[in-house]
Amino acid sequence: VQLQASGGGLVQAGGSLRLSCAASGSTFIINVFGWFRQAPGEQRELVATVSRGGNTNYTDSVKGRFTISRDNAKNAVYLQMNSLKPEDTAVYYCNARVPFRDVWGQGTQVTVSS
Repeated sequence: VQLQASGGGLVQAGGSLRLSCAASGSTFIINVFGWFRQAPGEQRELVATVSRGGNTNYTDSVKGRFTISRDNAKNAVYLQMNSLKPEDTAVYYCNARVPFRDVWGQGTQVTVSS
C-alpha cells in the first residue's frame, strides 16, 4: 500500500482547507484511515480516524471543526478543516492501518496565519 497526500497550504485563521490522500496498491487490506499531524518540536499526534464502515474518531481539539471522510470506491480519505487556528499549523500525515503495520504518506504542510 502506498499513500499520496495533497491539499496543504497557507490560510488565514478562520479559513478552510481540504486534505486528500489517495491509496494505491493492495488497498483492500486497509482497515482504518487516519490523519496525524506534527508541529515543530512536538510529537506526532492523532487528528482523526475513519474505519472501513465509516466510524469516525477525533482528537478533542478539532471536534466540531474538522471532518474526516473516506471513499472506499476511490481508495481515498479526506480531511475537511474549517475554522482553522494558528495552533493547527503542522505537517499533516495520512495513515493507513493494515494487518501488522502502519503505512504513512508523505507529509503536507498546513500553515495558519493569525
